[in-house]
Amino acid sequence: MGILTGIVRKRSYLGPMAETKAAPGELTIRPLTSDTCAFARLAERHHGVFGGCWWLVFDDDEAVAWCEYGTPQELPNIYHRKEYEAQLDRLPDYRITCMFVDKKHRRKGMTAVALRGALDLISQAGGGVVEAYPHDTNGQKVSVLYNGTRSLFEQAGFSYVRPKGTKNCVMRKEIP
Repeated sequence: MGILTGIVRKRSYLGPMAETKAAPGELTIRPLTSDTCAFARLAERHHGVFGGCWWLVFDDDEAVAWCEYGTPQELPNIYHRKEYEAQLDRLPDYRITCMFVDKKHRRKGMTAVALRGALDLISQAGGGVVEAYPHDTNGQKVSVLYNGTRSLFEQAGFSYVRPKGTKNCVMRKEIP
């Protein structure tokens, strides 16, 4: 029930949003609502996942990816938080903290679709400074399951701010 409470809270915070097509005739991006059973099926296929993620990429009625975002108050617990806060120059309006793609749909660009969808929803909610904490792979091709890579975020227009921990970094983008 914790996930459903979070979903309802988040949906009311952002207001109602229509679904959008990720690519013509292919995928649909929908906010996660209390009646979205596809999320439960995606979680079951992967033996459970973290709670609190807010929108999904769908292929028909099948959830194939998600991206978690929210305000720092909604998502206060990030890895290397003490180091992050010691070097903090400004608090972002939003954080992107988790991205996940169903194993059947990996290596097809779904992480980029998930990221674009989250940024679109943030824009619809009024925009602001968005921060993410991807893996910094030093240009090497590495499989990353939960928070994307620095190069993915650079391709989406994020700027590198600083390192965070040993393998991650802080990146930012202003969303109108």
